[in-house]
Amino acid sequence: MDDLRQLLRGIEVFAGDLPGFDPGATPDTPGELFADWLLGALDAGVREPHAMTLSTAGADGNPQARTLILKAVTAEGWQFASDGGSVKAGDLAARPYAALTFYWSALARQVRVRGPVTAASAEASAADFRARGEDARAEALLGRQSQPLADLAERDAAVREARARLAADPDAVAPGWTLHTVRPESVEFWQGDKARRHTRLTYRRTADGWHKQLLWP
Repeated sequence: MDDLRQLLRGIEVFAGDLPGFDPGATPDTPGELFADWLLGALDAGVREPHAMTLSTAGADGNPQARTLILKAVTAEGWQFASDGGSVKAGDLAARPYAALTFYWSALARQVRVRGPVTAASAEASAADFRARGEDARAEALLGRQSQPLADLAERDAAVREARARLAADPDAVAPGWTLHTVRPESVEFWQGDKARRHTRLTYRRTADGWHKQLLWP
């Protein structure tokens, strides 16, 4: 463990040229700035910049986190989808509140979104499901996320059956598939700095709109 500690301490961070960040030149809403940063990550060649960590807590208050894909950013908020029988779906049913974290290491940029979560209509959720790729739809049709699995052969056989079902019924939708929206109460933009003079700008929702505030690193 001591060797691992030394290894971790020796890993370089904030390598390469980092982008600038002028908080005084930011737009009025966090969605606009997020879109700008996401496009910047794409231009910089960041792989899967739409991947994010979704953090939830169940009725017992214990947190859970996992990485999944951002579906969209609308006027209402940040969207993701979930199987109705998943752990995250259970957490959201008990405590409909979540946090999202994006981190683009090549740019030393992080975005944190927090707020209540609302479920879309059955029609919108079904449209989201049908827009998924064939492999993703076949896996979701299994409806067994996080359940114990005997072996990989059992998984592969179930996926083949799901593919056959999709071939027979291309419009099939997994029961309980739900599109969720995080309606942000706060959104923080974090720009790392080699000298640790990190820049943090948070947007907080108020009755009068969005309020911007700098934070100490």
